Amino acid sequence: MDQASNLRKLMADKKGASEIRKKSLLQAAASEKPPTRVIAIASGKGGVGKTNLAINMGIMFARESKNVIVMDADLGLANVNVILGIIPKYNLYHVMKGQKKLSEIMIDTPQGIQIIAGASGFSRLANLSDEEREKFVASMSELSSADVLIIDTGAGVSRNVLSFVLAADEAVIVTTPEPTAITDAYGIIKSISTESSGIITKLVVNRVTSFIEGKQVADRVINIAGQFLNVRVENLGMVFEDEAVLKSVRKQRPFVEAYPKSRVAASVDHIVKRLLNIESSRKSRGLSRFFRKFLSIYKED
Repeated sequence: MDQASNLRKLMADKKGASEIRKKSLLQAAASEKPPTRVIAIASGKGGVGKTNLAINMGIMFARESKNVIVMDADLGLANVNVILGIIPKYNLYHVMKGQKKLSEIMIDTPQGIQIIAGASGFSRLANLSDEEREKFVASMSELSSADVLIIDTGAGVSRNVLSFVLAADEAVIVTTPEPTAITDAYGIIKSISTESSGIITKLVVNRVTSFIEGKQVADRVINIAGQFLNVRVENLGMVFEDEAVLKSVRKQRPFVEAYPKSRVAASVDHIVKRLLNIESSRKSRGLSRFFRKFLSIYKED
């Protein structure tokens, strides 16, 4: 009887230990954070609302319980901080030269996102030594806590812009119904397809006056790209023309915060929800891979 009792106790202990191990493995799997999703936002033409979209998308991602960083990578017209009413003291250049840690230049905002001023830093990337490049890539590990990294690139098809777009997990091209903006959007899609055939570009048509207008513009770009470039472009959505945008810029507040019930805020909310519900065009392999890829493309110039 004692042996039988001991045997039952032993089996119960083993079963309990097994259940604990299973629970621990499940908890570990659940707690393992997926790689940071890198989204590059670009446009063929300036003045189409790219930066405003980047910031407000970031805030909407944050409202979906995502840790978000918005990086300003526009060399010519850095204005992420202007829209948010922030004056950054340091940027990525100070990180590259070892003068500051990345955590010291990241700026927390009341909207729940963090921003990185990088405009004056990226122009010096080509002059970094191999050792400095490695240190720079290593320092980017501090961004790994982010679920989403949104990169606001410059307008046009410069090497700086293409480097970010080609290295990112997703490329979002912003255009408007203006003929010049549509032509320039086609131009950047063509440049992307020339460099890499593996990218599925996503399109956002900004400042539309109606659903029909937005669909017509998107269909036009998508059809032309498919016919002449043999590339796939996804229609991510449209953003309606709204006076709330101009008002919010004057207030230096994002429109999703200043005018949360506006039509334009609803448009961006729809776009972010679509991004959350669709898989990336590439499986994200983390920030180290992204920055190594970026530097290798940038160096080719």
